[in-house]
Amino acid sequence: MTAPLQKFEYEPAGPEPMTIEQVRELIDGVGAFLGGAANVIMQLSLTPVAYGVMESEVHSGSIMVRPFKRLRTTITYLAVAMIGDDEDRRAYREAVNGAHRTIHTKPGSPVKYNAFDPKLQLWVAACIYWGFDDVYHRMRGPMDPEVAEAFYRHCARLGTTLQMREEMWPATRDEFYVYWEENLATKTIDEATRTYFNALTDLKMLAWPLQIALGGLHRFIVTALLPPHLRNQMGMSWTARDERIFGGCLRALAAVWTRMPTVIRLFPFNVYLADMRLRRRFGRPLV
Repeated sequence: MTAPLQKFEYEPAGPEPMTIEQVRELIDGVGAFLGGAANVIMQLSLTPVAYGVMESEVHSGSIMVRPFKRLRTTITYLAVAMIGDDEDRRAYREAVNGAHRTIHTKPGSPVKYNAFDPKLQLWVAACIYWGFDDVYHRMRGPMDPEVAEAFYRHCARLGTTLQMREEMWPATRDEFYVYWEENLATKTIDEATRTYFNALTDLKMLAWPLQIALGGLHRFIVTALLPPHLRNQMGMSWTARDERIFGGCLRALAAVWTRMPTVIRLFPFNVYLADMRLRRRFGRPLV
């Protein structure tokens, strides 16, 4: 049975936004490692997002070329959006915008895309929120409804930290899940995208010893955390026994993880946020 966090007492937010201190108690850094690749597949299941990433000329930011840099910039964005202040968000928006300026439809591309399209950013933000919510539920159980609603409203920052307009974010969690189910059902994965996803899932961007050591486990975790619709699109199999094994592993992890001090539970979000602030202070590139 998952142990609750003992020290966090939430006061209903009502119309008031959550404080950063409250948000810090609701996110688990381990989720970034567990759910990262599965969430990328969700995001890129929207074809324009997929081709924007696969055809990007910013090779220094490609996960298949520089995986550890991409890990840093992605987790930094999540940290800035979720627990950063207004200045953090402004600075990182400018940095990401600079990287995104060249990401638009290329000659011969089968779809049109633009990294500044707020509708694409809405889908990406929705996938990330769904991932946060799913991992929390799997590790800690259902969130208190008032807490869940306040946390959901805060997660609009996953899109508004870039160009998504706040009014585009569904007003309530119930409205969000209508949007989510309707849009998820329309997603298909073509052969080119499936090949890219399989390479990501099997850790082909890493040295072969790491591929051999970690690839099978990573594929198991990715398969576990994909919504069934996308799992089927990927041709991945998942059994009731697999679900029991994965659920047991997460409950065991949660029994330890949820008892950790906040500074440990937040890793790597807190570390990458601090790194970004140091980079900004000393004039180093943020992305």
